[in-house]
Amino acid sequence: QVQLVESGGGLVQAGGSLRLSCAASGSIFSIKAMGWYRQAPGKQRELVATITSGGSTNYVDSVKGRFTISRDNAKNTVYLQMNSLKPEDTAVYYCKADIRTGLGVMDYWGKGTLVTVSS
Repeated sequence: QVQLVESGGGLVQAGGSLRLSCAASGSIFSIKAMGWYRQAPGKQRELVATITSGGSTNYVDSVKGRFTISRDNAKNTVYLQMNSLKPEDTAVYYCKADIRTGLGVMDYWGKGTLVTVSS
């Protein structure tokens, strides 16, 4: 069994910062790419940022320069530092990881953490 558990969401004023964490646990052989996605009310889930096992990163244009994704491979944890937050960043944020277990490589998702940015 593999679990991803997000934390760090909350309510923040526009211009503020939050740091999200997502820890993977269970029978993990290795973790390939990890990423953050978000889903705002009434909208489809969208990619926010990804990071490979080697540390290469990718961001959606709307967060470039404001958000930073990082990971601690020893802790099987991915982070999302969010600065200069805007009301349009309000969403449920989900982490996803491509994890190799005894069953092969599969995508695993967390249950999400709510980020609310007030104007």
